[in-house]
Amino acid sequence: MEESRSELEREDDEEATEILRDRFRLSTISIVEAQAKKNDIKISEPIVACISDLAFKYTEQLARDLELFAQHAGRKTVNMEDVILSAHRNKNLTSSLRSFCNDLKAKEIPSERKRKKASKKDKASTSVVHIPDL
Repeated sequence: MEESRSELEREDDEEATEILRDRFRLSTISIVEAQAKKNDIKISEPIVACISDLAFKYTEQLARDLELFAQHAGRKTVNMEDVILSAHRNKNLTSSLRSFCNDLKAKEIPSERKRKKASKKDKASTSVVHIPDL
């Protein structure tokens, strides 16, 4: 029974991953086509497919790295510092992420900051960054 249950879970995971991959590809293709049109260039379909696959593989690796960074820090939740750490090889990206993080902190309502500080004392909650709709 346990084997069949784990088999079903694995199949569900694979199906969910395939759906996610397809949606990601469609979004990537849409972005590539929009940028090509914006810059008045033509990109062949095999190149668009390659860009889409590379972007998905990069995102999968990034997700694994973020999960490992959080685990290494003894957390179950990925936070902004994990994301910034993942960009350590690209100084411009790291700088942009830090700036973005600081902007988010500056926009945070003071009462939320107090609530977060109080909850840190309780050690009952995790650190979560709220990203507003732009």
